[in-house]
Amino acid sequence: MDKLWSYFKNLFQQAEESSPSQPLIHEMIERSAEEREDYQFWKETLVLRRLLNWLNEQYAIYRIRPDDIDEALDFLNTPSSKGFVVHFSQTGYSQRDVQHFFDFLKEQVLALKYRTQISDRRSYQRANWVETIERHYLKPGLSIRSNQEEDGRFVQHFGNIMIELEHRNDRVHNLRFRATTYNDSLFKAPAEFGELMQGVLS
Repeated sequence: MDKLWSYFKNLFQQAEESSPSQPLIHEMIERSAEEREDYQFWKETLVLRRLLNWLNEQYAIYRIRPDDIDEALDFLNTPSSKGFVVHFSQTGYSQRDVQHFFDFLKEQVLALKYRTQISDRRSYQRANWVETIERHYLKPGLSIRSNQEEDGRFVQHFGNIMIELEHRNDRVHNLRFRATTYNDSLFKAPAEFGELMQGVLS
């Protein structure tokens, strides 16, 4: 009993001390055999097709009339970062659907000759909720040297890609997908973000 009390006491103390630089929990993402099996089944459902169709349609609208996109979605467009945020808290998708979609996006990026740099989970104690962020961070190619052109510049493809899934008190809040590129003479210009969207949402 003393050990159990010490465990909980330590857990609450860590929660009070957690900060953006010091999470309450930090662990690598590992899916169980059951989760992987369910994911393979989920990929054959209409839920995935609806999500892909919706995002494709919204991106097409955004490129022509950016003010007319769905309120549950935002697009990021800066010189160095491009991406989207799905506010799943405003949709009817289940936690299962969103979790699998998060992993699906990673799988699609890997198919574009990317590699996983890290897949982890961090939890923080905020003022009014516990925030948990799962992230897949992916980089292009096998190594930066293998992506070097004859002129000495590096090929960055679509840049580094971060996929983040945020929960608040174990409820899905939003999913963020972001490609960050280098604006540097050492690198060739990145490929168009539209090509990345086409590759990921096909």
